[in-house]
Amino acid sequence: MENDYLEGLDRAHLVHPVVSWSEHERRGAMILESGNGAYLRDSEGREYLDGFAGLWCVNIGYGHDSVVEAAARQMRQLPYATGYFHYASEPAIRFAEAIARRTPGDLDHVYFTLGGSDAVDSAVRFIRYYHNVTGAPQRKHFIALERGYHGSTSIGSGLTALPVFHDDFDGPSPFQHHIPSPYPYRHPAGPSEEAIIAESVKTLRATIERLGAENVAAFFCEPIQGSGGIIVPPRGWLKAMHQVCREYGVLLVVDEVITGFGRTGPLFALEDEGVVPDLMTMAKGLTSGYAPLGAVVLSEGIYRGIADNAPAGKPVGHGFTYSGHPVSCAVGLEVLRLYEEGGLLANGQRVGKYFQQRLRELEDHPLVGESRGRGLLGALELVTDKARKTKPHPSLRLADRLLTLARERGLIFRAFADDILGFAPPLCCSPEDIDRLIERLSSTLDAALDEPDIHAALRRPPL
Repeated sequence: MENDYLEGLDRAHLVHPVVSWSEHERRGAMILESGNGAYLRDSEGREYLDGFAGLWCVNIGYGHDSVVEAAARQMRQLPYATGYFHYASEPAIRFAEAIARRTPGDLDHVYFTLGGSDAVDSAVRFIRYYHNVTGAPQRKHFIALERGYHGSTSIGSGLTALPVFHDDFDGPSPFQHHIPSPYPYRHPAGPSEEAIIAESVKTLRATIERLGAENVAAFFCEPIQGSGGIIVPPRGWLKAMHQVCREYGVLLVVDEVITGFGRTGPLFALEDEGVVPDLMTMAKGLTSGYAPLGAVVLSEGIYRGIADNAPAGKPVGHGFTYSGHPVSCAVGLEVLRLYEEGGLLANGQRVGKYFQQRLRELEDHPLVGESRGRGLLGALELVTDKARKTKPHPSLRLADRLLTLARERGLIFRAFADDILGFAPPLCCSPEDIDRLIERLSSTLDAALDEPDIHAALRRPPL
């Protein structure tokens, strides 16, 4: 009865992100009640292996008491401290230093936000301010990737290049531009990694020159595209794009909101490329989802450009009430300790290799065209014809049906809009947890294949 009551309140009052509101009124919510390690339990007592770490954020897994204690200790001592008017708190200071010490090169200046979307918005505002005060006020254009995701705020949603975030929201804006994704499985230049990189370099150069290099402010990208379908660019791609940006004096912003904090193996995915961007955004694994927090990290050049050229004595007019929130920063410090001293980063690296190996085994399934990923970030792309890479017909609603079948088998993952399944299990997973994930996923795929219309679609000639 209590569960029915809560579901009714949910339908009546709680607006959910990125769902059909009318469909949610019909379906209602699955109410999550507790979590431990890599597992969740709903309000009816059913247990699930969380193959997506919440929203690819609960990297350390659920139920770490030391994080709860860090938050409680800080709440008792000082639950809030503003960063305005030259005030600060010890957790915010220490966490900023800890991040700066771990980010590459001269990325030494940390501005805290509440999450990834407003970290991207903050980066855009800082970039505009930087260009305006350093003598390049005409640099107003921003370039990002098709299939990229950079949040759903008014500015970030335009850098995002997924239709649902533009439709009926009047996006993107005229100053926001997109170039093709380095999508190896479906790239016209593929499967050659060198050809994919060369094509990306060519299109970035062409877009900058079309807009006028002197008019382009920045290029935004994810090291691995997340919500666009877990697209893994070839090795060397990020470094090549960085070189183009340097050639034209365009700032590079690397968005590590999803890929940061051990998700792909190293602390940050860009470490694999040896790239030091001008700005870097992060969130999610920053606190492992235990408290809201995001950050923009600015290089010395960007920070000094603003600090030394802003009008003397005039505040830089960007700020959030909860920037550097002491409780969130205390949580972040303890989560960082668990990654390193607690061994979770190293465990994620070990188990991530095993996860990728087990995921590749599913490429033999009739519904799977490709498995891909890095570390504990992975995807299966669904097809109905492997040779032609034919996507399932929308009428099958294949990905949505797989979600339902998986939940019946005690597994949670992400189904993207174009029939790609996404996985981001917590770094605390054991090999046995990965085996359980793959077993339940394989059973889910087999159950879908037993559905008459899905089975028939495999024999249907491509449209």
